[in-house]
Amino acid sequence: MSNHPSHLKILTDNDIDHVEFTDRNILEESIIQAIGDELSAIIESRPTPKLLINFSNVEHLSSAALGTLITVNNKIRQKGGQLRFCCIDTNIYEIFVMTKLNMLFKIYDDIEQATNSFQ
Repeated sequence: MSNHPSHLKILTDNDIDHVEFTDRNILEESIIQAIGDELSAIIESRPTPKLLINFSNVEHLSSAALGTLITVNNKIRQKGGQLRFCCIDTNIYEIFVMTKLNMLFKIYDDIEQATNSFQ
């Protein structure tokens, strides 16, 4: 296991993994790769993953980061899990709308709404 710092803050509440990004800008390939690896590890460790990703710290997101989120979504669906996003900055949300990813992902305004949406 490499000793690079985590780019995620993870808190498990009941069977839901709450994930927050520690970086304000998710633009660099190495950071995106590390985030993808960390999220994959969480998904692999759960029989039916329930992942809530909180974007409250994030100001900038690259298209490569969006690609990683799509991969994460596919992995969760393969395991019959659920993925929710919350607290997305208006500017970032516009990217989701332009790329039609707001149709793919379940996006909520706040943590409470997102948490309550899990089945």
